[in-house]
Amino acid sequence: MIEKSNLKGVAFALTGFAVFSTHDVVIKVLGGTYAPFQILFFSALLGFPVATLMLISDKTPGTLRPVHPWWVLARTAAALITGVSAFYAFSVLPLAQVYAFIFAAPLLITILSIPMLGEKVGPHRWAAVAIGLLGVLIVLRPGADAFTLGHSAGLTAAAGSASSSVPARKIGPAERRAVMMLYPMMGYVVIMGMILPFVYVPMPVEHLGLLAIVAVFGFTGALCTVLA
Repeated sequence: MIEKSNLKGVAFALTGFAVFSTHDVVIKVLGGTYAPFQILFFSALLGFPVATLMLISDKTPGTLRPVHPWWVLARTAAALITGVSAFYAFSVLPLAQVYAFIFAAPLLITILSIPMLGEKVGPHRWAAVAIGLLGVLIVLRPGADAFTLGHSAGLTAAAGSASSSVPARKIGPAERRAVMMLYPMMGYVVIMGMILPFVYVPMPVEHLGLLAIVAVFGFTGALCTVLA
């Protein structure tokens, strides 16, 4: 019988994927006009009011200093790589192709869970990984189209997503949710803010509204992923 905690994890994961699907469509719309660095900067910046509401409602005692600073730093770096790669891939590739790459992330998580979490993966899960990777190859049809920078970005996004998810599982029980959420956001604002002057394009108010949607949905999807 499936444990209740597993069912909750599945429910949070499915909710996160559903939220991200809308989030990604908006990124696709904006990606035709703006650089991924600009979209990431403003979506992270506009996400801080949502993070503030989460902090106000969080009754967990403690500070925002990480219990495992190096793991939090590694997860933040992986999240930054994932964000830039995924946003670029969404801007230059069809959504179906990008999602084919992203669907490889859970398979990579299964593989990384062995050295990083010490989990045991039985033959049934290895078979599922092999079938999943075969499915990704069927969708992508290697050789049918030229391999572009967008495809490389999609692969990097999948690897980065897996690399940020496994540390979240490792340190999740010890770290506050606020720490898990805020450090990647601060990384986006600082690093993307340094790049922004070189790529900035003025934005009309309706596009700022779309970025607010990206911010809220991105924060919600990421929180669901952390909870899962």
